[in-house]
Amino acid sequence: MSNSAKSRRQMRRNTPTIVVIQHSTLARTTVVRLLERELTGWSFIDMISTESLDKALGCEVRLIALDLAGRGVESASLRDDLAAIVAHFPEAPITLLLGTDDADIVRQALKMGIRGFFSTSLPIDIALAGLRLVLAGGTFCPQLLGAVTSDHSLSRNEVEKSLDVRAQHLAIADFTPREADVLAELQCGCSNKVIAGKLNLSGHTVKMHLQHIMRKLQAQNRTEVVARLVRRAADGEDASPS
Repeated sequence: MSNSAKSRRQMRRNTPTIVVIQHSTLARTTVVRLLERELTGWSFIDMISTESLDKALGCEVRLIALDLAGRGVESASLRDDLAAIVAHFPEAPITLLLGTDDADIVRQALKMGIRGFFSTSLPIDIALAGLRLVLAGGTFCPQLLGAVTSDHSLSRNEVEKSLDVRAQHLAIADFTPREADVLAELQCGCSNKVIAGKLNLSGHTVKMHLQHIMRKLQAQNRTEVVARLVRRAADGEDASPS
């Protein structure tokens, strides 16, 4: 193997990657092209089934999107797919691509550890915001709450009230240009170390900017920051601070 080929292979291994598993070629290609446009600098691997998971081994897989394909949550084939994914990439969050907004399916899948639910009825901007929420460590299930954080101990009313109150602070948050840069990387699910490298900042400076951002949004952690932006997008507002 030539040095240039080795370099390209190593670069791919170090690039954050999303795996899309969808039987339909048209649907799979459409999803990947959309993500390529929205998440620059990321790598995307698409496949027909979990039987091809080996081709993503060695990559920095940050998320896996699996097509439910009309199956029931209790179906043996779905459980086999989830088991295969966990065996290959135990740390990667799993999201489901749905052809329905059935809340019962979402409730059952949540208990199985699924972290995101993207149905064909979702507006693209909301789906992208939800994807960023999952990448940041949260859970996205608009079929139940509109957009939720990873704290499942809260009731629906408590979650919605919390999101509504904190969303108000987006309108008055005055982000500096550097804070806006950090926030953009945070929405893509980047770690502090990756953000520091991409923006040529020290780890301490990135932490300082994150603290300022959380204070301005009255958020307790990274997930809540992204959740505030998701909720604002769901309300049809511009997600950037004015």
